[in-house]
Amino acid sequence: MAIFEHGEVKIEVDEDGFMQEPELWNENVAKALATTEGVEELTEEHWKLVNYLRDYYLKFGIAPMIRKLCKETGFPLKKVYELFPSGPAKGACKVAGLAKPTGCV
Repeated sequence: MAIFEHGEVKIEVDEDGFMQEPELWNENVAKALATTEGVEELTEEHWKLVNYLRDYYLKFGIAPMIRKLCKETGFPLKKVYELFPSGPAKGACKVAGLAKPTGCV
């Protein structure tokens, strides 16, 4: 496994940059991981997606289906890609500290 470091953040990640210990996630970790996705600042809209993903993951142990993510947050898929250019599975889930979603290439 690799170590990701950004400022004061130092976490273990897999080969795709996903956290290995999601329980170590916090807002500083999210901000650091966002830089790997080309997101320099997390806006209120970013946090709405990230917090939804975290809450869902903590309740069910998996990432939500994209359709559910869009429906529950009110963001069309196009907006999700504007916020996280690498997409909801790769970008948003990574920043939210989730494990790599099944089917994510």
